[in-house]
Amino acid sequence: MDATHNEALTAWMEEHGYSSNSLARAANTAFEHLTGKPGRYDGRMVRKWRSGLVRWPQEVTRRVLEDVTGVSAAALGFAPPKRATPAAPSPQEDPMHRRTFVVGFTTAVAAAAPGRASPRTIGMSDVQRLQHKFASVVASDHRHGGQPGIEQQAASLAEEALNLQNSGSATQRVRSNLYATAASFRSSAMWAAIDGRRYQEAVGHMREAQSLAELSGDQAIKFRIWSHAGTLYRHMGRPADARAANDVARNLRITRRDPLFASLGMARQMAIQGVAQERRGLERTFDQAQEAIGRAGQDVFRPVWLLAFYDDAELHSLALTAYLAIGDWSTAEYHAHRCLAALRPHMRRSRAIASCRLAHAQLAQGDADTATHTAIAVPADAATQHPRVSRMLQEFGAALRATAPNSPCTRSWTEHTATWRATA
Repeated sequence: MDATHNEALTAWMEEHGYSSNSLARAANTAFEHLTGKPGRYDGRMVRKWRSGLVRWPQEVTRRVLEDVTGVSAAALGFAPPKRATPAAPSPQEDPMHRRTFVVGFTTAVAAAAPGRASPRTIGMSDVQRLQHKFASVVASDHRHGGQPGIEQQAASLAEEALNLQNSGSATQRVRSNLYATAASFRSSAMWAAIDGRRYQEAVGHMREAQSLAELSGDQAIKFRIWSHAGTLYRHMGRPADARAANDVARNLRITRRDPLFASLGMARQMAIQGVAQERRGLERTFDQAQEAIGRAGQDVFRPVWLLAFYDDAELHSLALTAYLAIGDWSTAEYHAHRCLAALRPHMRRSRAIASCRLAHAQLAQGDADTATHTAIAVPADAATQHPRVSRMLQEFGAALRATAPNSPCTRSWTEHTATWRATA
């Protein structure tokens, strides 16, 4: 029999914005969720479905397509082969067709009933609207960082994404994206709490984010959450837990597909090595992270949160953290200067943190004048409103008074901090 073009599948793809290749990718994800093994669908196979060359895919493929689209294989235009035996039911009496007809008829009657609203269809446009809000949260975090308002806004938007899940019908692709978006918001709330040193709140956000990420199946957001978990435990002084969490992130498949994720995983591992006083491995880990970031191409789709912050500046920032932790002050200062030179203009919080760390490294080498000048250059709003920056500057002042109690630079620092209190 000649192949007949599958109009139903083609119409569904056009309505939902799928190309042959993107549907193949979605099918591979669904196949892996279903079987635990990587899918092997490609654009050529999808074109065979559309052209009618494949009239009735294998059972596992039908289940995959139903998971992706949210409708039955029959509704997608596929039909089982007719049986040659006389006892076989005619197409009009095929139980599958009868069920499809009855369900469709019942749905149509219910939709037409007076006073009953049709269920809302949630689409990718709804997801994109939330993702635009997520980009704003990321931008706000890089300008201010650690603020309870950012944490609360991100948590509220996570709930908005979850409420949208329950407000209507959606395809498997849309639902996965909604869960991933909710997990992204919750992980931003987690990061704001970490940055603000509100660690118990961060733990609560982490648990919510991990559950949502599992529901989404999104490798990138899983990486972000587990990598943040490593940072959380590092700040809490629990290097063994930090390493375990970061290892989960580093062992995800996405780190093998994209060198930029691999580089970030190794860079954060380096910071954990510093807290654990593992001096020997630091230089090697930095070299591996730098080599990986050098292999990361520009023509790869990556999430906005990764592109917004991870680059050479962040790599040197994490190296600065590691070398400060082990007391290698001169190497820490080198990485601080490299970080500050490479930072993008909008990274105000990161610049303040790197400047504080540079001041500590300079003071530890006996250069109190230069260290004080560096610390004074930290903007007043960051010094007074960002918890991590405030604490680092308090520690700097204590160290300065201990090493040079009667020096002019100590008096300058005391006068400078007095102006913060006066304007606070």
